[in-house]
Amino acid sequence: MLTTVGGLGAALAVKSPAQLAAEAAAPPPDVLTAPVEHRVLRSSIITRGEVVADQTVDVVAQAPSGEDAARPVITKIPVRAGDTVKAGQVLMEVVGRPVLTLQGSLPAYRDLRPGTVGDDVRQLQQALQGLGHATAPDATGSFGPGTKNALDSFYDSAGYDPLPAHEGEGDPVAEAKSRVTAAERALEDAQDAWTGKPASASETGASADEAAAGAGGRSDKAVRRAREDLAAARAELTAAEAAAGPMLPMTEVVFVKSFPARVDRVAAKVGGEAAGTAMTLSAGKLVVQAYVPEYQKDLIRPGRSAEIYSEVTGRSAKGKVTHVSDTRVTADPSAGQGLGDEGGSVEAGPEATGWLVEITSDSPLNADLTGQDVRVTVIAASTGDKALVVPITAISSGADGRTTVTVVEADRHRRRVEIRAGTAGDGFVAVTPVTGGSLAEGDQVITGISREGTSP
Repeated sequence: MLTTVGGLGAALAVKSPAQLAAEAAAPPPDVLTAPVEHRVLRSSIITRGEVVADQTVDVVAQAPSGEDAARPVITKIPVRAGDTVKAGQVLMEVVGRPVLTLQGSLPAYRDLRPGTVGDDVRQLQQALQGLGHATAPDATGSFGPGTKNALDSFYDSAGYDPLPAHEGEGDPVAEAKSRVTAAERALEDAQDAWTGKPASASETGASADEAAAGAGGRSDKAVRRAREDLAAARAELTAAEAAAGPMLPMTEVVFVKSFPARVDRVAAKVGGEAAGTAMTLSAGKLVVQAYVPEYQKDLIRPGRSAEIYSEVTGRSAKGKVTHVSDTRVTADPSAGQGLGDEGGSVEAGPEATGWLVEITSDSPLNADLTGQDVRVTVIAASTGDKALVVPITAISSGADGRTTVTVVEADRHRRRVEIRAGTAGDGFVAVTPVTGGSLAEGDQVITGISREGTSP
């Protein structure tokens, strides 16, 4: 029995080197620490956006003005998706009639005929002049003979004849000329009757003097009336000539703000009926539009730096926020845009809403990015230069109202350092020691309590 007890005591006295080292080591720390860093701190917001142009134009296929075809079909589509379009180019034909491009910001909303006056006429004149078709001597905004000649020249350069302004039967100018000719002849007859031999007294039953006076009065009146009729006929001819000539139907023109433009999509097919949107054009500078929730929109302001990244092409571009909407808007469900969260994003459904943010690239984006869903990183805040940075969990506020961090020295001594907090982002805060405080890169600051150092 004694031997057994003695052997057990000897066994308990034997310890491994690892056990001896563990017993000799200092007790585990009761706090968690992190080093103070010296770097640039940025707070970023990541979201999704779509690359869009300043202007998007839906080209609607319509039957030509006055067209009586039972089935107005599309007879030609010389462009394809991805093509570049210039001013004066034919986009398609409907029943053999062209749909042409011209530069302008005002959409076509009416047929433009000789005699028309307005801003849309001014826009047409400027577009024609830009293509080398002079509209002089017409006044700006007035569709006169100069604009007629320019429109004739424009259609001829495109390989088509313009439609006449008069859509009814007959030729108003020819008819007006016929009335002028008839009025001229009537005046000649009246003048001949006035200067000819007057009727005799015996033929009228009056004296010779009375007969001469009566004939002269009747002839003078007939001449006056014939002259009035001729003046009216000539005025009608002038009006008919002014109204005659080519017209620009609203169905045959698409105004685009700037060129070159791009064909984004072609939905129509040759042989298909002219109805609905046949194709979509985009023009102007490419920008990125994104939608963000309310809690992020106050962090994003015009002028903030941003990065645009396309996962499809692997290309990235630097840019800036150029617009943030003042009101909540509904995201286009067909655009595939998302409402972003910091570090990720969610897809936008049909009812997704947010604040529209527009990002403009510092250098022009490639046209092949049009319509593409891209990742957008907006720098919501930045220290600019390097600063002392600590985890946000290292900052505390005491009952005395001071904001501090606690530094743990190498000998485990602790000291509080009063700081002033600055830019925050990604879980870190830029800090500046208040006068008299000492804080440097590499200092260990307390961020939490260690579970190992606490009692169960």
